[in-house]
Amino acid sequence: MSLQFDFVIVGSGIAGLSFALKAAKSGSVAVITKKAKAESNTAWAQGGIATVTDETDSFEAHVQDTLTAGAGLCDEEVVRGIVREGPARISELIQLGVQFDQQMNGLPDLTREGGHSARRILHARDATGREIERALLDAVANEPRITLLENHMAVDLITLRKVGISSMQNRAIGVYVLDEASGEVIGVRSDRIVLATGGCGKVYLYTTNPNIATGDGVAMAWRAGARIANMEFIQFHPTCLFHPEARSFLISEAVRGEGGRLIDRDGREFMQKYDARGALAPRDIVARSIDAEMKRTGAPCVFVDISHQPADFVRAHFPTIHNRCLEYGLDITKQPIPVVPAAHYQCGGVLTDETGETSLPGLFAIGEVACTGLHGANRLASNSLLEAVVLAHRAATKLSQWKPPSAPSLPDLPGWISGDAHDVDELVVIYHNWDEIRRLMWDYVGIVRTDKRLQRAAARLRNLAAEVQEFYWNFKVNTDLLELRNLVAVASLIVDCALLRKESRGLHFTLDHPMSDPHFAHPTVLIRNGA
Repeated sequence: MSLQFDFVIVGSGIAGLSFALKAAKSGSVAVITKKAKAESNTAWAQGGIATVTDETDSFEAHVQDTLTAGAGLCDEEVVRGIVREGPARISELIQLGVQFDQQMNGLPDLTREGGHSARRILHARDATGREIERALLDAVANEPRITLLENHMAVDLITLRKVGISSMQNRAIGVYVLDEASGEVIGVRSDRIVLATGGCGKVYLYTTNPNIATGDGVAMAWRAGARIANMEFIQFHPTCLFHPEARSFLISEAVRGEGGRLIDRDGREFMQKYDARGALAPRDIVARSIDAEMKRTGAPCVFVDISHQPADFVRAHFPTIHNRCLEYGLDITKQPIPVVPAAHYQCGGVLTDETGETSLPGLFAIGEVACTGLHGANRLASNSLLEAVVLAHRAATKLSQWKPPSAPSLPDLPGWISGDAHDVDELVVIYHNWDEIRRLMWDYVGIVRTDKRLQRAAARLRNLAAEVQEFYWNFKVNTDLLELRNLVAVASLIVDCALLRKESRGLHFTLDHPMSDPHFAHPTVLIRNGA
């Protein structure tokens, strides 16, 4: 069985849905999402979307804030283009029905986050991502040319080389997809494939990301031969709720933007010891500072305290955080919030140009899965949703005008062959390997690294990759096995990139090379052997 569309998007977050709505004006569109359509990293985004809307702010200030956070690795031309296009793309979101918070006078209610020199964060209380996702899904539901394939997980990209055509330049021509309901793998044919799969937070033991964030797009692109860049730069959010019953719940940076103080267990603020900007320093600095403070004192966490603000102000600005903390017996209007750093955002990914085009013709990547040059060595807070809408617009514009090269008698997609594979009967082994990958990444490839830890991680990951590959060939694929296969691939890419960078820069900090080195002021690019 196979399906055919003019455009295929893998992922249903802000990048994928924004692209789908624009591409639908030019042809049929399939949106492939491995869980329910509303499950995405976007829906978990609390803080907001950064763009210049206030007359006291400027594009130049936003550009400079982004370049400073990126620690010398941003592509300045890309930064300037995305920042300048931001207001137009935000206007489109508002036209689709996104309701950002406003002041009494009708002007946007802007907040400030770490690394920003001005208030420029548009938000919808503390659930901005969910509001954007709602509006986009409503618009998609009214577009007959868009087909949503929920509970369908992309397995691998299909290329000309994969189907045996070596006489032409290799390019993407489709994707194999697992229908979770039937267990069948089907082919989806298209000359325009867009990855919008988000990041890889679940490769770490502690993360603010949802369970779906298993690096699927990066792993698929790598296996297909696309170039991957800057995977050593994993952003750890400084403030994830620390509670035995809480998993992956983010305490938004906007809490600090509205006066929240970072304090130790004795109630003392400590960030001024590490950076003059205090609690609003860029995320890499705050996360490392919290990590250092916890190690120095032996404390299991630190605290964000906003209880000095009026209770009504706190409840109005942070209703989601307030209500969730109440579920765990914490009243943030009266007591500080225990927090720890956790893996949050993948700053590297599939290497693209300024339109989202990858090194593999016919394949584009947008959103967190892509490495466009915007984030450099460290993402500025709330620039991710901005990048997603701008790149979705650019990719849709380019792909709508792009015509694939003619292919003589291009064959139908070959059917998926399971061979003698049988159902997995030892799920405990898959779960054990999943847990081992996440623990070794947390212990050896975390906020602070060393060459020895990275080498140990690389050696163990090579063994795990061999075990997972054996499972992949011997058993019928299911979501757990496919996610494990992707996790081990992405973990290896992170470690390989980290081993190549013999310096500390942005989110990559190593005790063996604690200073930045101008010789490494360039992206770390990996190309698969034989690609």
